[in-house]
Parts: sequence; C-alpha cells; structure tokens
Amino acid sequence: MAVDFSNAVKTDDGVQVNGVLMNQIVEKCDGCDRIQEFEGGKYCGTYPQPAVKWRLGVCNFSTHMKAAPAKGKTKVNPLKASKRSAKGGR
Repeated sequence: MAVDFSNAVKTDDGVQVNGVLMNQIVEKCDGCDRIQEFEGGKYCGTYPQPAVKWRLGVCNFSTHMKAAPAKGKTKVNPLKASKRSAKGGR
C-alpha cells in the first residue's frame, strides 16, 4: 500500500504523513518504482525509514533489485526424493 503524499506536511524534522515521519531515500533506493517526490525530496511510498530496510541486505520492497537465493545445500525430504527418483523425475 503506497503512502498518499497529498496530505503530507513538511516540518522541521522532515515530512510527516498521517502522523508518521518519512525519511528520504538512500542511494541504494535509486531506480525503485516505489519512490515518490514531495517538495524536492524523494521518499519511499511504502516504508518510512528506507535506510533500515537496506541494513541487512536487499530491501524486500525494492522493485529494481531482488534478494539473492541462499547459498549452500537445500534440504531435501528423503521420502519425496525417493518417490521422485522411482517415478523417473529429476
């Protein structure tokens, strides 16, 4: 759900929308479809603190980057694997 900036108010602390203080986007957000501009600043239309979303890796709301799949072996259910091999599957 995107934030509606039509009722946003610019304060000394930043931009406030429905009582929530919105922080400007970070450099990693450039290219995302969720960016909205308000009075010369760029803000995330989904999350008020974009820097927090990038702290542990890729933002899960980003539309321009996707999280890399986890490296390493994936767990395989042995029962399903045996049925698959008996059936002639992969």
